[in-house]
Amino acid sequence: MTPRATPLPRDHFLTPLWQTPFHPRIATLSQTQQWYAWAGYQAAQVIRDAEQEYFAIRNAASLFDITPMVKYRIEGPDAEAFCDRLTVRDVTKLKAGRVQYTCWCDDEGKVLDDGTLFRFSPTEFRLCCQERHLNWLLDSAIGFEVEIAEVTEEIAGLSLQGPTSFAVLNAAGFAGLDTMKPFDIRRVAVAGLEVTISRTGFTGDLGYELFVAPGEALALWDLLVEAGCRHGITAIGYAALNLARLEAGFIVANADFVTAETAIRADRRRSPYEIGLGRLVALDKQRHFNGRRALAREAATGASRYCLVGLDIDGNVPADHALVYHRGRREVGHITAGAWSPTTKRNIAIASLERPYGDTVTDDLWVEIYAMRELAYQKLMVRARIVDRPFFVHPRRTATPPGTM
Repeated sequence: MTPRATPLPRDHFLTPLWQTPFHPRIATLSQTQQWYAWAGYQAAQVIRDAEQEYFAIRNAASLFDITPMVKYRIEGPDAEAFCDRLTVRDVTKLKAGRVQYTCWCDDEGKVLDDGTLFRFSPTEFRLCCQERHLNWLLDSAIGFEVEIAEVTEEIAGLSLQGPTSFAVLNAAGFAGLDTMKPFDIRRVAVAGLEVTISRTGFTGDLGYELFVAPGEALALWDLLVEAGCRHGITAIGYAALNLARLEAGFIVANADFVTAETAIRADRRRSPYEIGLGRLVALDKQRHFNGRRALAREAATGASRYCLVGLDIDGNVPADHALVYHRGRREVGHITAGAWSPTTKRNIAIASLERPYGDTVTDDLWVEIYAMRELAYQKLMVRARIVDRPFFVHPRRTATPPGTM
């Protein structure tokens, strides 16, 4: 008798990366076979051509698989009180049918993660983020009448972004979405599918995120692709999305800042004020929240050690991960994300600088870039100017009703 191999558990170190419910369609389209690991899933870095995929975001419609995004269901009579205790924003102001961008901290006021909080009803929430935090959430829930469960594998998600995204949904039979405002949520039935749709995204453009049960994922993909064939719909990978999010001025956990639980060195952790999220901190809300005392002290004393700024850099050589200097001599920070922006025709970047640089000292900044020139690296010292984020802004992102181009 031939011995049968015992299947390995999904968290075994020899287990290959998981595949999302949309993987059969994406793998068929992939011409590059460029994949990366996202939260234990196999995800596309580039499907056909990164530049073509980027222009689909800005000029037509793009389709990106967001299934690996970590998702938690938070439900119960104390769900609002728990979320208000957990996050820095005032959750009592979040109405049912709305989404709130937020972050949450440890007791020292250092950011554990950022993400989106969906409120479906007075007692039902969904928290979406980059890292896994189930143990932290469960420990934080002691004393609250609330149930918390990770539902990442139970929900398949697609991000549909771009100026024709509303037209695609309209052609696919999604009725009544013309009244949806940014950060609105709807639960709709279309073509036999139960879809949760939010007017959210990570591109700074008109866009939506759609969530279905895994068994309905391929039917949703096919529905959108068929409806979008006349509207330039294109499946994209993370390379294109990353450029669009940089133009929009959005930050990524463990790219633009290190999450508190994953930081090896204590000085790598950042507070909301140090990564440009100070505007979210509701020190005046009634309930206490994790890190409140530390954040109140930091706000009162101006004790923030770092700041995250947007940079406009001379030339067209991307400055990703380059060092930033004051007067070309003193090292004051580094670039966390940088690229040449095709839409704005600017060399843009997000940088983490040590205060007072980027705060009260904003002039005479330089970036050290090493550019490949005929198989040899050439050191470039180029000027950089602090500018407001986002780098890309378009009225269609918030227009209600959206355009149907």
